[in-house]
Amino acid sequence: MSNEEEVWELVENKKEDFIKLSDQVFDTPEILYKEFKSVSEHIKMLKKEGFKITEGICNMPTAVMAEYGNNGPLIAILGEYDALPGLSQEAGVTKHKPIKNNLNGHGCGHNLLGAASLLAAAAIKDWLKKNNIKARVRYYGCPAEEGGAAKTYMSRDGWFDGVDVAICWHPATFNSVNIPISLANTRIDFSFIGKSAHAATAPHLGRSALDAVELMNVGVNYMREHMPDSARIHYAYMKTGGNAANVVHANATIRHLIRASNLMELRSLVKRVYKIADGAALMTETKVEKKVYSGVSNLLGNEPLEKIMQNEWDKLGPVIFDKNDIDFANKIRSTFTETEILDSFQRIGIKAPLDLPLCNFVAPLNSTSNGGIGSTDVGDVSWVVPTVQARVTTCAVGTPFHTWQTVAQGKSAAAHKGMIHAAKIMASTASTLINNPNKINEAKKVFDDHIKENPYICPIPKGAMPPIFKD
Repeated sequence: MSNEEEVWELVENKKEDFIKLSDQVFDTPEILYKEFKSVSEHIKMLKKEGFKITEGICNMPTAVMAEYGNNGPLIAILGEYDALPGLSQEAGVTKHKPIKNNLNGHGCGHNLLGAASLLAAAAIKDWLKKNNIKARVRYYGCPAEEGGAAKTYMSRDGWFDGVDVAICWHPATFNSVNIPISLANTRIDFSFIGKSAHAATAPHLGRSALDAVELMNVGVNYMREHMPDSARIHYAYMKTGGNAANVVHANATIRHLIRASNLMELRSLVKRVYKIADGAALMTETKVEKKVYSGVSNLLGNEPLEKIMQNEWDKLGPVIFDKNDIDFANKIRSTFTETEILDSFQRIGIKAPLDLPLCNFVAPLNSTSNGGIGSTDVGDVSWVVPTVQARVTTCAVGTPFHTWQTVAQGKSAAAHKGMIHAAKIMASTASTLINNPNKINEAKKVFDDHIKENPYICPIPKGAMPPIFKD
């Protein structure tokens, strides 16, 4: 039996317990920094598997780190388990059907993500023990990927120090080594403080914070014409000062989400937005306070690791689906537009066939992204540790993530098959690296050469704490 076959068998032997774990997390969807039930289930499994566990890392009650082994190379496997707000949906149905008294939903498949990563870590643990290999495997249970940037805080505060390689994955509509392209971003709250007054009898005595927010938005809108094409700025009103139109509003807060292709470009855009905020305050005779809410870096690729993971993909092949999986996928696909289906493979530079229900191939390593680019806090891990990521089919071709359709497929047999496949890819990538320490050194040299030219500057300033919310 080959090395990878041995590891894959270890994954197979454990898969049922981890499918249950994924479904348990799915059934209790929790959003950023409130994943108490989800992390509890992960900790139960880690205890069962015999890991040494550290809870509440990096001042985050719902973050956990667990390790097995002594000496030798240290491989980290990253997991997530946070859901999204407003995406409540019954699993296994092909129409929009929210669950009563449940506002959240796993619209990005993080129930699958965390379970597969923990399964991969457990399989590597068993492989190390069985073969008496001197190495370490570490599982990171990471909260708040959806907007909370937990891994950014963890990267900034040294929680990945000493790790040789980090491995992770994400649910997708296709199979590939992840193309390491993402946007750096930061979320910043701009709070304007003015002076209240009667809007009719004494408007001259008031100084409107709401006016300042409006003027800031105008300034940012004009700035959009003069930004790099890849940059994005979004916004949300967090506080408007009340709903009384006859009062000059003394307090208002707006959150701007600024995205750029890389950290250097992001820092430049942030400086420009700060100037616009200062100008709005000057025009309205208000004061403005700026607070970084979260931030993430762009992904930093590592070609040696990507080649190793691609080789594991080539040996394992795509996820294999049966007729029932295909039938359900076709029913789900009937809810998509033709554009959504055609765009499904754009991240790997392919127009998806309209008649393909589930991806049946592995994309080549030299794929080029032609699609939209998002952001992830895995980016910050990749700036402190050589990192590689897989994309694995868990849902129908055309499925747009962060939608009810993604949630509807979150407990499907196809999703479970993709999850197990992801665990195998990550576990065999880890075992190959452990068996070939020269490959680890090669990956670290590529990483070190890049960091020497472009040092990591965390987009979240020192001293800023995670936005932990408690009910």
